[in-house]
Amino acid sequence: MNTSKLFSEFRLNKYLTLKNRIVMAPLTRAFASDAFVPNSKAIDYYARRSDAGLIITEGTIISENARGQNNVPGIFTRDQINAWQKITDKVHHNKGLIFNQIWHVGRVSHPSFLNGQLPVSASNTVMTSRVKRSVNLYHGQARGMNLFEIKQIIDDYKTAAINAIKAGFDGIEIHGANGYLIDQFLHCCTNLRTDNYGGSPKNMARFVLEIIEACGQAIGFERVGLRLSPGGYLHEIVGESKDAEVFQYLLQQLNDYSAPIAYVHTGNFDDSRKFVELNNLSMSEFIRKYYSGVVIACGGYNFNTAIDAIENKKFDLIAFGRPFIANPDLIKRLSNNQELENYHDQMLQDLN
Repeated sequence: MNTSKLFSEFRLNKYLTLKNRIVMAPLTRAFASDAFVPNSKAIDYYARRSDAGLIITEGTIISENARGQNNVPGIFTRDQINAWQKITDKVHHNKGLIFNQIWHVGRVSHPSFLNGQLPVSASNTVMTSRVKRSVNLYHGQARGMNLFEIKQIIDDYKTAAINAIKAGFDGIEIHGANGYLIDQFLHCCTNLRTDNYGGSPKNMARFVLEIIEACGQAIGFERVGLRLSPGGYLHEIVGESKDAEVFQYLLQQLNDYSAPIAYVHTGNFDDSRKFVELNNLSMSEFIRKYYSGVVIACGGYNFNTAIDAIENKKFDLIAFGRPFIANPDLIKRLSNNQELENYHDQMLQDLN
C-alpha cells in the first residue's frame, strides 16, 4: 500500500505546513498542579511526540469555573502561560507544531469544583452520571446561562486564544464536542432556550460562531480549529433528528467565512459508527458532506484504514489518540513498518 500521502507534507494554510498528515489527538492526562499549571511531566510528554504533523493538547480550561475535574491545565494565568511556553519551546525545538485545545465543560462538572455554585449550561438540565476521576461525585443539576454570562464566556475564550499565542502555540482548537459546553448549545436535548441562542439552527449555532469570530479576530482565523460531535453519544447527549439541521447550518456558515478556519476535527471514539440523527452517516462523513475545508478524522482508525480513507478523500488528516499514548515514537514506528505497542489503561497513569 502506498503510504507516501500519509507521510508527505500537508499545507494547512498560508501560515502552517504540517510535516505529515498524522495528528496527535487531545488526550486528558491531568499533568497539572492544583493551580492548573502544567508540570514537568507535560514537557517531556509533548516533546517526545513532536514528530506528529500536529499536536493538539489535552483540554485546557479557559477559566477556573470552566473545569469539571482536578489537575487539568489552564490558560488564564501568567504561571500557566509560562509553563506552556516551556512545552511549546520544546516542541518547536523538535520542529513540531502544536495547537492548544481550549475548553469549558459546562454542565459536565459539579458544585464541589465551583465553590458550591451550580455548573452552567445552555439550559436547566440534570445529569445522572458519575464525575470522572471521582468515587462518590455525580453530576446533577445545571443552570442555563443568562446573556451577560454568555458574553463573558465568549470573552474568556478570546482571552484564552490570545494567551495561547503568548505561550507560543501555533494555534488553538475550540473544543465544541463530546457533550461539553459548546456542544450543549448545539443539541436539542440540552438547548431548550427560546431566546437568540436557542429554538432554531441559526440561534443554536450562534454561541460557537460568536466564539470563533472572537478568537479569529484576535489571533487570525487560520490559527483556529474546531472540534465537533454532530452525533449524540457522550455525557448524556441524546441525538435528535433536528440536531443534523443545526450542524449542517454551522458547517455551511464556516464555508462562507472570508478567512477560513484551520480545520474541523471529529470528536468521536469510533468513527465507524453511523448515527440515525445524521441520516445514517458517521460523524466524519457528515462533516465532510457539508464542510468544504480541512477535515481531521478521529476515532478507531488504524494505519491502513487511515491511508485508504485519505486516498479516497474521505478526510484530509488523521488523528490518533491511544496509539500515541502507547508509542511516543509512533511516527517513526509507522514509517519504518515497526510493530506498535498495544495500549492499556495503566498507561493513562504512567508517564510515557
